[in-house]
Amino acid sequence: MAPAERGATVIADLVVAKIAAQAAQEALGTLPPEAAPPHATVVVLHHATDTAGGGASPTGTARVGISLELGYPCDIGGRCGAVRRRVVERVGALAGMEVHEVAVQVERLHPGPAQGRTQ
Repeated sequence: MAPAERGATVIADLVVAKIAAQAAQEALGTLPPEAAPPHATVVVLHHATDTAGGGASPTGTARVGISLELGYPCDIGGRCGAVRRRVVERVGALAGMEVHEVAVQVERLHPGPAQGRTQ
């Protein structure tokens, strides 16, 4: 039986969101104790594409939104970039989807120990 005739595996948006949230946590490492864990929202677009084997294979693309709380001071841009890269990598590896967009929103900054001069 040809692959296209056997059916398809569809990965639910909720599963992709959980993978993305876990990937964000992995990228951030240790969070301040008062910080909430990363939260992800996902829009998955499923479509069939032709493969080299001659049949259609189900694939999907995802757009991911991640909400974060970070300790401050920190390199906010660097942390957001690390989250984007890790989400693309893990969703691709575990769900077999291409991630075309990762929108990272920093919802809250938690002040850490004072560093340097403050006024």
